[in-house]
Amino acid sequence: MSKKLSLQEQLLQSGLVSNAKAKSIKTEKHKQVQKQRHHNIDVVDETKQLAEQAHTEKVERDRLLNQQRQDLHKQKEFHAQIKQLIEQHRVPIDSKEAEIAYHFTDDTKVKKLYVTELLRDKLSSGKLAIVKDDATYALVSHDIAQKIKERDATQVLVCNEEKTETPQVDDPYASFEIPDDLMW
Repeated sequence: MSKKLSLQEQLLQSGLVSNAKAKSIKTEKHKQVQKQRHHNIDVVDETKQLAEQAHTEKVERDRLLNQQRQDLHKQKEFHAQIKQLIEQHRVPIDSKEAEIAYHFTDDTKVKKLYVTELLRDKLSSGKLAIVKDDATYALVSHDIAQKIKERDATQVLVCNEEKTETPQVDDPYASFEIPDDLMW
């Protein structure tokens, strides 16, 4: 078994450092330690500072990556919840009776959804809402649309405020009814 040599001894054997240079480094190091002991001076160790700085940067980077992973996980969870809410509470549209085109905007594009007269009235009164279901559109109740909006507001495309059909007391036109056959 060979005895392990210190770095200084290895450098001396390989001839990279002379004997005089090794002694001067050793005495300089000894003087620095003595000065630190006698005068209570903290010698700044740059390698320790760099190591600590690298450690804090790594911890911060790891924290940010963890936060991003958590946000992505939460976003996927919300997407799954929205999909489940839409599937469970979708209002069916009878394609045979749906003759009225209801126009709405999706981003910057105007889209249309064929609905029945009853569904159109519920949409305009705020009882129903149009939500985006991946590449299609679905009708859901106002309450479900509010739950979806809490998770992701961009999924709710049309959600009118619910109107109450109470006429005002001092309305002079309260006795005049609006005909039902008007189409705009």
